[in-house]
Amino acid sequence: MRDVSQKPNTLRTARAEARLKASPSTIDAIRQGTVPKGDPLPVAKVAAIQAAKNTSQIIPYCHPLPVDFVAVQFELGNDTICATTEVKAIYKTGVEMEALTAASVAALTLYDMLKMIDEEMEILGVKLLEKHGGKSDFKDRLPQALQAAVLVMSDSISNGKKQDESGKIIKQRLEASGLDVKDYAVIPDDAKQIEAALKRYCDDLKLDLVVTTGGTGLSPRDCTPEAMAHVIEKEIPGIAEAARAYGQNRMPYSMLSRGIAGVRGKTVIISLPGSRGGVADSLDAIFPAVLHVFNMMQAGGHHDHN
Repeated sequence: MRDVSQKPNTLRTARAEARLKASPSTIDAIRQGTVPKGDPLPVAKVAAIQAAKNTSQIIPYCHPLPVDFVAVQFELGNDTICATTEVKAIYKTGVEMEALTAASVAALTLYDMLKMIDEEMEILGVKLLEKHGGKSDFKDRLPQALQAAVLVMSDSISNGKKQDESGKIIKQRLEASGLDVKDYAVIPDDAKQIEAALKRYCDDLKLDLVVTTGGTGLSPRDCTPEAMAHVIEKEIPGIAEAARAYGQNRMPYSMLSRGIAGVRGKTVIISLPGSRGGVADSLDAIFPAVLHVFNMMQAGGHHDHN
């Protein structure tokens, strides 16, 4: 199985269909209720729902997941039966296999209940109709090439006693997301220096995004949130909330991070923890969805991802 532990939960949906070819007389028997084994449609519906809920027991590499909804519909044609399934779950991975398995089992159940009156039936195919909720659904087409900076706040790194790792992780993630990192700097845990650096990025360089690391804890020198509060004009509390909630599911100290996020002018500033793990978790939590802020700032509104 693939490791999906780093992925955030999102609402996942998928629709699939399976088509069964049968004789017109078989279709008539279903409509008239004369199938010897009884009405196959409700039985196939229950079978499909059970199949969706038990897909991971049938398909080895599928993850067990909490299925929240399964719908099954049938359309009778002249010589075909179309079974359409829809599955929803709030989880880290998609539900297309659940929808496909449900549609397949619906067709097989129909075949089983109808085979005694129709030996020429054929399952014509099973296919995925649509799926939503994955990372690609929340990857915005950005209004322009975004310019960014990474700012590391640490006394020990700035005086050469330690090597920076967290800032480099941020830089790599920003570049992988298509941003142009114009500056990468290390400064001490000093409120005045932090304020000056942030104002330079926002007011002079007019960068689109500044991501900081360090100074969000509770030691006497941790002052990043206080310094940022003097710089930002609009707070975006949900960014830090999402990072903390994501981290809390992975280790119990995430709740102690005091990171904040906000906007100054047209620059978005996000403060992340100083630890390598805290930075990695926070980036997994907020990217790529956080980049939607730039479309919002240009009055682009929200897209319907359902």
